Amino acid sequence: MTALDTTVDLSPWRQFPPIPDQLGVAAAFAGVSDGTLLVAGGANFPDRMPWEGGQKVWHDRIWALEAPHGNWREAGKLPRPLGYGVSVSQGGGLVCAGGSDSQQHSAETFRLVWKDRVLSVEALQPLPIAVSAASGALVGDVLIIACGMQQPGEQAATNRVFALDFSAKNPAWNELPPLPAAPRIFATAAVYEGVFYLFGGAALTVGANRKIARVYTREAWSYRAKQGWKRLSDLPKPVAAAPSPAPVKDGCALLVGGDDGSRVGFTPLEKHPGFPATIIAYDIANNTWIDAGEAPAPRATLPVVEWHGAFVFPSGEVRPGIRSPEVWCYKK
Repeated sequence: MTALDTTVDLSPWRQFPPIPDQLGVAAAFAGVSDGTLLVAGGANFPDRMPWEGGQKVWHDRIWALEAPHGNWREAGKLPRPLGYGVSVSQGGGLVCAGGSDSQQHSAETFRLVWKDRVLSVEALQPLPIAVSAASGALVGDVLIIACGMQQPGEQAATNRVFALDFSAKNPAWNELPPLPAAPRIFATAAVYEGVFYLFGGAALTVGANRKIARVYTREAWSYRAKQGWKRLSDLPKPVAAAPSPAPVKDGCALLVGGDDGSRVGFTPLEKHPGFPATIIAYDIANNTWIDAGEAPAPRATLPVVEWHGAFVFPSGEVRPGIRSPEVWCYKK
């Protein structure tokens, strides 16, 4: 990687009030409605940690923060416990698509609208397939969702891609050309000047003892309407489950933390050092990667929301099994 481009301002990081769950959650939905930040669902281990035999629990609570230094309030509940889906701010609300619960993956798509401190849920057309651990972002009026997995247990991934055009009279999902590469989960999406980007992720393959294993990827791709997919310069290292959609600042998409696979199999798990703090930036105009320093609180498996002139990183996974209620933000 080259030296940090001085046009990329990486300061300051600061914190908003933590969500009112002392454990925090991974893979929540998050977005903005009526100027209010909403964080919904997600999963954690409330009873015992996974190395103690604890079971993951999905949640349905929705939290609302009306101002950066205000107080969180409980806004309501999701239609059911849900996490690991795609979320964007659109149409005055938080659009949630796909995801999973403890039993199955979901094709549900709906919009959460917070108005005058009252929550409503608007049903949207469901995805053509149930999918979790997918990647997605809003390109203009079009929500694009790529890859993920259709069944629980990380048995197989997909490279299928779907789009929902909210500007249509009757918005409906359409299938786009599939990613021309190995199916994967937990890639990072980004959008810049009408182009959809997909970075990294983990493919699933049969490993030792016939067990399914993750293969962390370094691939980067772009998708343009009418032009299709294009392979870009590889990431300098693998990254999966980085905060998504990636913040884009000064023409650079920032992959903040995430899991690079370097600490897979670390033992004992309860002493896992956490996910790498590295930030790598994709210079879109020059198709190059830049070493962009480190994050103060690296996380994996969490959304990113633009709110009050900052990119907000709500909760997320600190290391396997451990979440954090902290809410960090990074100035745009």
